[in-house]
Amino acid sequence: MAIQNNANIGFEKQIWDAACVLWGHIPAAEYRKVIIGLIFLKYISTAFDKRYQELVEEGDGFEDDIDAYTMENVFFVPEEARWVTIASNAHKPEIGIIIDNAMKAIEKTNTSLKNVLPKNYANPDLDKTVLGDVVDIFTNMDMSDTDGNKDLLGRTYEYCIQQFAAKEGQSGGEFYTPQSIVKTLVEVLKPFDNCRVYDPACGSGGMFVQSAKFIEAHSGNRGHISVYGQEANADTWKMAKMNMAIRGIEADFGAHQADTFTNDLFPHLKADFVMANPPFNYHPWGQEKLTDDIRWKYGLPPASNANFAWIQHMIHHLAPNGKIGLVLANGALSTQTGGEGVIRQKIIEDDLVEAIVAMPTQLFYSVTIPVTLWFITKNKKQKGKTLFIDARNLGHMVDRKHRDLSEEDIHTIANTVEQFQNGSLEDKKGFCAVVDLDEIKKQDFILTPGRYVGFEEQEDDGEPFEEKMARLTSELSEMFEKTHELEKEIREKLGAIGYEV
Repeated sequence: MAIQNNANIGFEKQIWDAACVLWGHIPAAEYRKVIIGLIFLKYISTAFDKRYQELVEEGDGFEDDIDAYTMENVFFVPEEARWVTIASNAHKPEIGIIIDNAMKAIEKTNTSLKNVLPKNYANPDLDKTVLGDVVDIFTNMDMSDTDGNKDLLGRTYEYCIQQFAAKEGQSGGEFYTPQSIVKTLVEVLKPFDNCRVYDPACGSGGMFVQSAKFIEAHSGNRGHISVYGQEANADTWKMAKMNMAIRGIEADFGAHQADTFTNDLFPHLKADFVMANPPFNYHPWGQEKLTDDIRWKYGLPPASNANFAWIQHMIHHLAPNGKIGLVLANGALSTQTGGEGVIRQKIIEDDLVEAIVAMPTQLFYSVTIPVTLWFITKNKKQKGKTLFIDARNLGHMVDRKHRDLSEEDIHTIANTVEQFQNGSLEDKKGFCAVVDLDEIKKQDFILTPGRYVGFEEQEDDGEPFEEKMARLTSELSEMFEKTHELEKEIREKLGAIGYEV
């Protein structure tokens, strides 16, 4: 059996379950900030403590020198913000004020965290007894070394973000992209050491975390990656900053949150990889202010939908051999509204669309609509050809509402793309097809994979056609008879209580 994508969740779930004692004691909108902030505070304090002990043992008197910490990519934590201080005051009535002051002290000492950390622990709606209990939970974390802490707390942070997305429904999609989607994008794109990765709608930064993991897993250094992200939501921007800090990833998210279209923080950036899950069918997006923008090489996107504004923005930021992996609602594959069909045609004719992957439904917490992965590449290996993959039958249900992809599913998609790039892929009915530009033109430049991959061939069950039809029609007749019987019974029962149908 294939290993599930979200397998090996243990410690993370324990923390989540334990922290859930706060539900009902604080407004839902504030809950995420409280828990995320505590995870972050625990991490940086643990990392500081280890570095502090190292410096004490060296005996050179540098244990209070901020530079001795920053040179090792460790945040300096003032005494009043260290976890031992927080823990010793956990059950005092003023614990909320103490934590808020700790966050302020950390921001003052570490300028990169200015205006990033939550400071809502003194909120009168937050039960301080319960808050103290949660502090105890984090105090009792059993972790042996800082590297382990980094990974463990990083995973815990990511897991909690995932759970928040599930609980917050529609709004959860604003900051979280399911891991299976992110992993698929990264496994296909294969970011390399010392590359530039950009996400213009970065949410909590999941694309960057997975890119760093991929590079590290393939004999690279996770620190050797240049990360650029932009996020319009202030709380989400802060979440991303903390996520990168926990992961030890140097990231440029700008000095503040900002709208990517009207205030592009990286106007001159040319990235090796652009990965994004932009808001689906986003509007209004400020088209009226940007009609003459340099980014609209293939045409002005309509004011009613930003899908092709996102695509063109990303293309604009690509390096000469750059690659894009993005998630879009299926409508972008075929729409002709507001000139979108013409824009899509020009992008296809410019030989930029390398692969289109139709994904299963129910992968997202926020929406149930089907989505597609677009892979756009400058300087494609297979000139004049596009790969179509219909992956809608992949995945497994993890609960009644949500689907996930296994590692095997992700590798299947990534390996199919790699075989296409190498020129060794054979078409598979119902799953994948390599199509040239002329064929796409015949389909009016519509990119729906189903048009090209066809239907999966069914195995012959050996039953002669005439016999099968006789059997099936007989079964259908029996079903009709049962239907009539049930209808009659229902009418009789309703009539008995005075209702005629």
